[in-house]
Amino acid sequence: MNLAGLYILRGYLIMISMKAILLKLPNELVEAGDVCADSLGVSRAEYIRRAIDRMNHETARAQRARALINASKKVRVESALVNAEFDAIEGDVQR
Repeated sequence: MNLAGLYILRGYLIMISMKAILLKLPNELVEAGDVCADSLGVSRAEYIRRAIDRMNHETARAQRARALINASKKVRVESALVNAEFDAIEGDVQR
């Protein structure tokens, strides 16, 4: 992709080619979003893009946290055994 095909707009890297979607949202949600978008000085579409981007980042962060917790649980027993072996070697078994 060449540089002419990319634009920087309010901190977002946006390509000329974008997919269009149709959303059906409750009126109250759209009206509240419009108020927020106006307060930020951005369009409704930009506000929705930012909201989706933020949610994607939050979801990815939560998935990484769950993966770390699961990995930690898998090695917890093994780590306890290794620590017990070191305690036995050092003669410092404390419980």
